[in-house]
Amino acid sequence: MTPMLLDINGPEFLLLLIVAVILFGPEKLPELARKAAKVVNYVRTMAGTAQEQLSKELGPGFENLDFRDLNPRAFVQKHLLDDVQPIIADVRQEIAGVGATVRGNPEDVTQAIDGVKDQSPGGPADLMAAATPVRSGTPYDVDAT
Repeated sequence: MTPMLLDINGPEFLLLLIVAVILFGPEKLPELARKAAKVVNYVRTMAGTAQEQLSKELGPGFENLDFRDLNPRAFVQKHLLDDVQPIIADVRQEIAGVGATVRGNPEDVTQAIDGVKDQSPGGPADLMAAATPVRSGTPYDVDAT
């Protein structure tokens, strides 16, 4: 993913072109486009020269330096998120499967939940049975009364 300086899509570019024609007129527009292209080319050349000069002055230990890594977002994505992307994709697939199940017939979902309740040890019924002792009868001492 390459970061763009200006994130302009088709309709926005068309709107800017129409505004430029209205503001500058069709006669001056080609000349302004040539000047803008020269400015962009000059800025790119200056940035490339600065990168080369910095790499040369840093010395032999930094020949593999990628200047895009100096951007914190790109650094995190390269070194942390690339390892996590397969895990995220698996989780998204599982969530999509659960969503499809939930959007299905409600009776099927209820039956599936009830089936798991009956089969799982340690479920609510087992917890209630363990919490309340079973009494065979009320203890009663005839001599005590």
